[in-house]
Amino acid sequence: MVCVSLQEATEWVADSSTQWTQKNGAIGLGECGSVQIDRLLRSFLAVKFVSFLENSGAPGATASPVLRKLSAAAMALSLFVPAPQSRASEKGDKTVTFKIPPVKIPVNVKDQHITMLASALLTLTTKAQGLNLLNLKLNADLSDMQQHMTELLGAELNKDDHCGDRITIQNATLTPVEPASLAEVQLHYERWACVKVFGKQEAKRVVGGNAVMQLKLTPAVEEDNTELRLVPEVGPIEADGSLGELLRSGSLGEMLREKIRKAILNAMQKGTDLSATLPPAVQGCAKIKDARFRDAGGGRLLVLLDGEVQITNEQIQALAKQVKERTEAK
Repeated sequence: MVCVSLQEATEWVADSSTQWTQKNGAIGLGECGSVQIDRLLRSFLAVKFVSFLENSGAPGATASPVLRKLSAAAMALSLFVPAPQSRASEKGDKTVTFKIPPVKIPVNVKDQHITMLASALLTLTTKAQGLNLLNLKLNADLSDMQQHMTELLGAELNKDDHCGDRITIQNATLTPVEPASLAEVQLHYERWACVKVFGKQEAKRVVGGNAVMQLKLTPAVEEDNTELRLVPEVGPIEADGSLGELLRSGSLGEMLREKIRKAILNAMQKGTDLSATLPPAVQGCAKIKDARFRDAGGGRLLVLLDGEVQITNEQIQALAKQVKERTEAK
């Protein structure tokens, strides 16, 4: 591979019989980073055109030695003149982004208090006719909810009816299974019926035992594109005796799964409330397009939201000011 000077390139281009070769090898890119393939092709074709004029016999086609040298020099110079850059490249084409600092969101479910940490990133993708389209990426850390899953579900499901269902949540976990999550719940269940014996009401246990239920939950987006929903998928059920049948095929199993789903969803919706994370300038303008769970390492669960925001130039200015104020306040 040969790196050539302007003078050498002129001599080589002037002598079209060299076919772009010399005893040292072919002219090419190699270490000559400034020599572009498109320039080589243009110059090579131009040389061939000059050669065609000289050999065509057409009137005025014969080039003088001086003109031939000048043409060759001009063509060789094209090897070294940088190609014009696009306007975006000249300007640097910098992407405009707004990084929303993490926000602590308190979530209260009856007597249980947990905290979720949410942050967001807004990236300007389209700007036209006074409107701006921004890509939204929001993530919420659900690790505190994971640590309090037993208490969270207990607050929603625990029940002690003298003549009815008695439910105790013994342990509950929520782990990532990308893009979904897996809820595993250990519980004790008893059903009691009351009968009158000699005018006195007595309670009698009908069925009872311990059970382990698994429920796979996949996040999705509601039709209004502003809230999450959870799509449940029934997993394995381990239970004592006849309780297993009730949980697998009876209304009891459906009731418990729905309550588990709703308890987790209610907490998640509060933690991913866009108005709690986004600055006022874009609240009410965001639309969620996609949602998924992610394993952040060590079993820590995140929920990720993708969406878009469409706002005016005035809102862009307000957004920049509000993000700056939040960042400086941290």
